[in-house]
Amino acid sequence: MPFTPVNGARVHYETDGHGPGLVLVHGTGGDADKVFGNVVHEFTDTRTVVRPNFSGSGLTTDDGAELTLDLIIDQITAATRAAVDSPVDLLGFSLGAVAAAAVAATHPDLVRRLILVAGWTDSTSPRDRFYFETWRKLLDTDRELFKRFSTLTGFGAAALDRFGHDGLAHSLADAWPPPGICRQIDLGRRVDIRPLLPTITAPTLVIGFADDNMIPIKGSRQLHAAITGSRLVEVVGEGHMDWFADPSGLVKLVREFIDNPAV
Repeated sequence: MPFTPVNGARVHYETDGHGPGLVLVHGTGGDADKVFGNVVHEFTDTRTVVRPNFSGSGLTTDDGAELTLDLIIDQITAATRAAVDSPVDLLGFSLGAVAAAAVAATHPDLVRRLILVAGWTDSTSPRDRFYFETWRKLLDTDRELFKRFSTLTGFGAAALDRFGHDGLAHSLADAWPPPGICRQIDLGRRVDIRPLLPTITAPTLVIGFADDNMIPIKGSRQLHAAITGSRLVEVVGEGHMDWFADPSGLVKLVREFIDNPAV
């Protein structure tokens, strides 16, 4: 079980497969296994897949101080360099997409290709600030309501109906969320990577979900507009986390992008 020290933290990461590096970065409340455990096998035939857990997730430990984007950048970078030779293909989901974009901007030598899934540029709009503040208040006051709110905004309506009454009731019994999610939510509320985005030089694929009520599609559109030469794919009919249940569409887009230099 590999760890690497980073600025007083002990960062845990998973590695699987062989070949050039593909780094997968989870989002708020997720971890290496919960977010990407069901897609790793789709890439390990040709890639060394690295899945770091940044602070607040998995077995990574630190001093518990306020979480910063710079800290996450250092953790992702250190785990990547410890696991594989650079450059790598870097994929981030949600808050992980924010972090991955920042890594690509600040460490261009490390990133060969960049994939940003359901990410965003900043949390300065009234809606976004209100969302993160509501999310945190629910976490602090009623964890069951927090779970309900997260499920209702994280999945699309069709996906929720597919869970069924029993599936949705069962979700409330899950041990999620992890204790460190509060720090990750607080960081999400402070996100603003707009000054970094024009400096990204890696070929970039931006994937957004048209029915995303957690991180609206405008975030992916703004990433695309700010990153020179990027490509935007808008997936119709899916919410923020619908791909957890069926990742085949996302896997296809990612494989086409990282395996075909012409894409």
